[in-house]
Amino acid sequence: MSLSDPIADMLTRIRNAARVSKNEVQIKASKICVGIADVLKKEGYIEDYDRIEDSRQGIIRIKLKYNQDGRSIINEIKRSSKPGCRTYLSVDKLPRVMAGMGIAIVSTSKGVMSDRSCREANVGGEIICTVN
Repeated sequence: MSLSDPIADMLTRIRNAARVSKNEVQIKASKICVGIADVLKKEGYIEDYDRIEDSRQGIIRIKLKYNQDGRSIINEIKRSSKPGCRTYLSVDKLPRVMAGMGIAIVSTSKGVMSDRSCREANVGGEIICTVN
């Protein structure tokens, strides 16, 4: 089975696992997916992630984070730029998700970053997804 959009697959797996309160989720590894997982960890939306090597491309294991009530920290994770319609924005036009309470994950020339990091580094790029 070939996957045409590994980012959408990753976001859907995280969304589905959070809805049924799974502790962890496994995703096929790619550079962009590792970058997204790294941003989610830095911003506090997941506990941790690690990469498991297998005979093919590898697997990323993400440990999801929940609050004291047992609700997921990730309320909504939504794909913004799709393979058929890419969305590129300059740094001054990057969205402020929920007035700064959420994040936008951006693929830049300096790697995958959150919108806050993009503003600090003064770089724009492709909006991958928004998280709140």
